[in-house]
Amino acid sequence: MNGTPGTTFQRNVVVVGAGPTGLLLAGDLAAAGVPVTVVERRPQGISNLTRAFGVHARTLEQLDARGLADELVATGQIISRLRLFGSLSLDISDLPSRFPYLLVTPQFEVEKLLLRRAEKNGATFVYGTEVAGLTQDETGVTLDVRREDGTADTLRAAYAVGADGVRSAVRKALRMPFPGHSVIKSIVLADVLLAEEPDRTAVINGMGTAFGFLIPFEDGYWRVGGWDRTRGAIPDTAPVELEELRAIIRRAFGSDFGMHDARWMSRFHSDERQVPRYRVGRVLLAGDAAHTHSAAGGQGMNTGLQDAANLGWKLASVVNGQAPEALLDSYHDERHPVGKAVLRSSGALLRLAMAHTPLQRGLRALLTLTVGNVRPAARRAIGQITGIGYAYGAPRGAHPFTGKRVPDVELQEGRLYEQLRAGRFVLITPRSAEAGHDGRLTVAHWASDRRTTLLVRPDGYAAWASETAGTEPVTVPTAAGEMGISWKPATRGAIPRD
Repeated sequence: MNGTPGTTFQRNVVVVGAGPTGLLLAGDLAAAGVPVTVVERRPQGISNLTRAFGVHARTLEQLDARGLADELVATGQIISRLRLFGSLSLDISDLPSRFPYLLVTPQFEVEKLLLRRAEKNGATFVYGTEVAGLTQDETGVTLDVRREDGTADTLRAAYAVGADGVRSAVRKALRMPFPGHSVIKSIVLADVLLAEEPDRTAVINGMGTAFGFLIPFEDGYWRVGGWDRTRGAIPDTAPVELEELRAIIRRAFGSDFGMHDARWMSRFHSDERQVPRYRVGRVLLAGDAAHTHSAAGGQGMNTGLQDAANLGWKLASVVNGQAPEALLDSYHDERHPVGKAVLRSSGALLRLAMAHTPLQRGLRALLTLTVGNVRPAARRAIGQITGIGYAYGAPRGAHPFTGKRVPDVELQEGRLYEQLRAGRFVLITPRSAEAGHDGRLTVAHWASDRRTTLLVRPDGYAAWASETAGTEPVTVPTAAGEMGISWKPATRGAIPRD
């Protein structure tokens, strides 16, 4: 363990939680040269309960920017169409992305890749250890931790991040409220084989007092889940019998599809909650520690991974002395609205699935008709589910690209997301332009005749753009949520390629 109370470690970060969010963040920090320690309550080798099953397009893009997406895609089932409520079919095969689909793969496959990357980059892992409390001051954070053998210790770090799930010990140590409520008291989940397989697509349906979903895995198993309104609240610890799930699915779909041979079953309740602030001084919250929402749409793990992608480069920039601490406020400013939007969209999807009164079913039919036949409505729904539709706020008068997700455009040097793998900003200039800069950029050139000069953040969003960049030095200000990076467009001489 690191140090004693009062000792300052100016450049290290403690990440609490070795789930997907914590692992991606730890890997990013370590890759940027930040000493990082991951504290995990579970003993080493004990995997998370694999409730998450899907990786959406925007998350795959973030993994692509780390060189991991293609390997993960090879582990899963590609789903190009989502079928909702019997009559609504959402085709995601024409998404403006290199990954126009939902990848169905167990959470442990995501964790395996992210763990390997974090370890390779030098992150330190401390297993069988939980946070019992924390204090912070002007120079750092002291975490009180307890090992599985009952012994106590302390960790001192410049910053700490709570990525330790819905029951976050970091959030509790901050005495941070987690307002919201339980939406469903008892969802039953299982991975099963089906004797009568439907089309291999993701399906959500509700009928009467029950709703359910069916998601196919690559190996022939199906993730099946559902809820029966008439059964009331059942503790998460209550045993699960396959016949209970069969009965729920028969009510929701009219058939149980001959499910058999469950390899895994679980019961949990679904909450909708979000903390009011993602940053409290030198402590930040990410993933389920900051927000939790219904399983409808499969957005939970994805939203947490995108939290980490947003936070990682900002925290590394601050710790490495490349940006003022105020940059960390933009993490809350950008990700809290997205978390709120996911709460609304996933909650709406769940409530539509649970519709059982004539009025509710009529509203569902109207919304289904609208989304199914009005292209802008369908595009908006798909953008929210897949994550590619979210953008961050921009200063008044900024170029329209600012804050928007930048797709994986082709450059003279290769794909954009390949260029992002260095963890730096990427400056894209016209083909004939040259640029000198302060050493924190990767400079690339449009493969086309486009004249826009575009600065892309390490997380793949536009930081700044201009159609008329001249020869004067340009600085993207911290007030806009950026790092004060400077360069001189159209300078003579060789382009630095560091």
